[in-house]
This record gives sequence, structure tokens and C-alpha cells, in this order.
Amino acid sequence: MLMRIGGKDVGGIDETWIEVTNPATGEFIDRVPAGTKEDVTRAVEAAEEAFDAWAKKPMRERGMILYVAARKVRDQYKDLARLLTLEQGKPIKESTDEVRGFANILEFYAGISAHQDGEAIQLGTAGDCIVVRQPLGICGAIIPWNMPVLIMGWKTGPALLAGNTMVLKPASSTPLTNMRLGQILEEGGLPPGVLNIVTGSGVSAGTAIVKNPAIRKLSFTGDCETGSKIRELAGASLKDITLELGGSDPMIVMPDADIDKAVEGALRARFYNAGQTCTAVKRLYVHEKIAPVFIRKLQERIEALTVGNGLGSRIDIGPMNSAEQREKISRRIEETRDNKEGTILSGGHTLKGTVYEKGYFYRPTLVTNVIPGSALVTDEIFGPVLPVMTIPDLDTAIREANNTRFGLGASVWTKDLSTTKRVFNEVKAGIIWVNRHLSVPPEVPFGGVNDSGMGRENGQHALDSYSQTKTLYLGW
Repeated sequence: MLMRIGGKDVGGIDETWIEVTNPATGEFIDRVPAGTKEDVTRAVEAAEEAFDAWAKKPMRERGMILYVAARKVRDQYKDLARLLTLEQGKPIKESTDEVRGFANILEFYAGISAHQDGEAIQLGTAGDCIVVRQPLGICGAIIPWNMPVLIMGWKTGPALLAGNTMVLKPASSTPLTNMRLGQILEEGGLPPGVLNIVTGSGVSAGTAIVKNPAIRKLSFTGDCETGSKIRELAGASLKDITLELGGSDPMIVMPDADIDKAVEGALRARFYNAGQTCTAVKRLYVHEKIAPVFIRKLQERIEALTVGNGLGSRIDIGPMNSAEQREKISRRIEETRDNKEGTILSGGHTLKGTVYEKGYFYRPTLVTNVIPGSALVTDEIFGPVLPVMTIPDLDTAIREANNTRFGLGASVWTKDLSTTKRVFNEVKAGIIWVNRHLSVPPEVPFGGVNDSGMGRENGQHALDSYSQTKTLYLGW
């Protein structure tokens, strides 16, 4: 599959390629150009050429194009979901939900396109002011491999509705569905050059996007270390940036919680997408009064999960996206065993010796008796591993929840309003869920604090971040 620049499918200038493989089988699927700085320059030039005409379109017209594209995505959801599962690995049901989520995001922004007003400020004898919002110009987007379709929607929806053009780089291991969605947007009426997709590595194409001075805003989703480097590089050209980085989300279960509901919540919020989600539950704190029952029920549910090729029927968990990701998880669990940092109740191994041994599978893992300071709770574990700790009271839960450099999300499971208020006010995170976890509808602003990033995706907040105010001062 070729890159999409200026409404045309093009190869890379240096004619080198990146192979895309199926993480469930290791088999070759397709190849994409290994984009370079020169390819990014071509994309920026196409975006510059398309900008004026796109920015001058009424926002309602831009919104209608997003709406038509969303309809086309819904019409083709089965093919898109299958392609996503092939390259990413997640079960087909999760891929279907993600594709539909992309359409939902476009529909949301199309829906608010008719309700964007300017501001009039009356200054009395000093005059009057009119304040409007205008697009920033060319925007850059760097998409991760774990949720490539949904996060493409988070970035393209508000950026394009606001009147910007964009240069987008998919992850090297999951570029195919992003490329197809770019084509569908153009089929829905997006003019050539408004959205340009350059495939390639982060080192080459990604760095070129970050450094290009013509790109006025950059939105990146990925790990903290890369995000820190991007912030430093982007500062040289005074780019506006949005960084959605890592997380180590705590889930707090209090004794008055609905235990069965909380068990199912922990199961889904940790093992969805094989645990490869920024806002997954990565630390579970259960009150000691209910811990024995809770852990027993959770273990039973984890051991009943079906692991296999995401294209199969009744599969709960697919493979991890790469051998590298699985190796990180395997190494961390072996260190936990060797250092006696916790008790592994379930899982803790690959599927070697089974029909799935060629894929990047790892059995969902439950760890209890985790010692303080273990990497299982201090680091972001990006895979199907759930450490469980017991806590004696809410004070301890809040203290442990904040004992991290991250601050993306957190949840509390309780029926008590005062408990909810304390967690909301005291836990450091960008979003606090109550009796749920992981849900992020397009209306809801999303982003982290501390090392989890800066800026917000979704909702009106994201749309505002892709525009800037301009004031007309009338000095009568």
C-alpha cells in the first residue's frame, strides 16, 4: 500500500519499504513505503496548497464532509474491522467497536459544526470587540499502534473541522487501516491535500514531522520517553503540542461496591486489547474486607478467558502487537518470580507448544501479594498483567493511587458520594470514573497530568485546541 499525499497514492522517494505482518501468525500482510524527511516535505507542500480553500469553507460544509465519510465508514465496517484485526491483532469484536467509534467521532464533530459562535464584547465608550476562532494552519499527527483507528479519529476530527490541513503518520506496524480511512475521507468529499498520510518510522518520518517549521500544531500519542523528546524538538519551532502519553491507572474497590460489577469492570478494563491501552487498569486496589471474595471471582473469570487469533469466533484476547511487546511482558513476569515481588495466581506464560506459538500471545496474568516498589506498579505494564493489592482504608488507597509519575485516569467503585468526592478531589488524574473504567465517548475531554501528557483530546476542548482566537477591536 502506498502513501497518500495530495490526493494521490505515491511511493517513498528512497524506494525502501516496511513490511506489515499479522501478529497472530507472523505472516506477511502488505508493505508500505519507509517515508523520509523528503516525503514529509512533499506532504507539507500539499497541505500548504490545500489550506486556503479548505479554511475558507464554512464550518458546516466541512462538517458535512466528515458526516458523509462517517456514513461510508459504517457501510464498510466489516472490511475495515477485519483489516484492523489482521494488522493489530485484537479480536474482531473490538476492531468492530473501534471502527464504529471512528465513525462516531466524525459524526460528533459534524454535529457541533453548526453551533460554533464567535464572541462580542461591549466596552462602552471604549468601543466593541468581536472575537472569532481561526484555524492554526498545517497540523501534524503521530498515531500509535494500540488503538490506531480511534486515535486517528481523535486527531483528524477536530483538526479538519477547525479548518486545518494535516500530515499524519501511522505506526509502522499498523498503517493499513489508517491508510484506508484516509481514502474514505477523500471519497466522502475531503479535498486532495487536506489530509496527507506518510508512512515510515518514528526516527525518520516522525522526527521530520516534529521538526518541520511549517507544521504549527502537533498531536502525539505514545510513550512518555518519546513524548519528552518530541516536546523538546517541537519547542524549537514554537509548535503548539498535545501529548497523550503513558498511564498507570489505579482502580480502587471499596467494601460497599457491587463486587460482581467491579470484577467485570476490572476484567474488561485490564484485558481489553490484550492490556495494550493507555487507560487500562494497571493497578488494582481492593479493600481488605472484600479482597478474598473479589480475588477468587476475578481469578475464575481470568482463567475462563479465551486467547486466540482475533479473527476467530468467541475470542476474548488476541495476540500482543509485536514480539518486542511480548518480550517486555515476559521479562517483567520472570523478574517478578525471580525477585519474589508477587504471587502469580494465573497466567504468566506464552502459548508456546500450542497452535498459536507462532503468534505474539501471552496468557492473561493475575498477580497478588505485590511488594511495595515492584516494577509491576511503578512502571507502565503495557500488556495483559494485572497486579492486585489489598488496602485497609480510603486514605491508603488515595496515597497509593498517587504514588506514581503518571496521571492519566483512575476509577473508584463505591456507592458512597463522600468517597467519590474524595477520590475526585485528591487523586491526580485527567479523568476519574465512578463504577466504570476505560469509556471515553467523543464528547468527553481526555488527557493526563504529570508525565501522562499535556493538552486534551475530544469534545469542544479539542476543537478549540486546533484553532486560535482573533480579535476585531472597533474603536467607535
